[in-house]
Amino acid sequence: MNPNSKPESAEGAEVTGPLRPMGLDHLTDLIIGAAIEVHRQTGPGLMESAYEECLCYELSQRRIAFRRQVNLPILYKGIKLDCGYKMDLVVEDAIVLELKTVDHLLPVHAAQLLTYLKLSGKQVGLLMNFNEPILKKGLKRLVNHFSIPANEPIPSAPSARQSREDTKAALSNDPLKTRRLGVSAVK
Repeated sequence: MNPNSKPESAEGAEVTGPLRPMGLDHLTDLIIGAAIEVHRQTGPGLMESAYEECLCYELSQRRIAFRRQVNLPILYKGIKLDCGYKMDLVVEDAIVLELKTVDHLLPVHAAQLLTYLKLSGKQVGLLMNFNEPILKKGLKRLVNHFSIPANEPIPSAPSARQSREDTKAALSNDPLKTRRLGVSAVK
């Protein structure tokens, strides 16, 4: 095959290593541009797997590194357990993509992506619903402000049996007290 020619399919198109350093905002723009191109060519109404295949093709043409259907185990009592979580795409080892083909995005879809962000330790995710007449209406950018790395246990809350003074002292020595639930959605 000519090195300058484009492959005829995205089968096996999985670019695994980051190719170039770039900011998350710039990378997000590039991903959204690729998704808009897919939607422009196909429109709504296909299965999620078809959009994933097309998006992978677009990302590979742009030489953007990605991994498909990435297993995401949970850490439970120091043991990694495979609970069946799979991230649709992880781009440049930085941004998690969750693709949907539903009538409307629901809070459970955002919760799913936020769970993936927390478990993977990634900061930014894109929720993309390709079943919209205009893709822009089906895009949601989510940011994980959860600061504890995914492989570290979360310190437990102070016991209800502790005195108020003990609780205040425990919290004042806890640098993570204000960052435990720091996840937000950005549209």
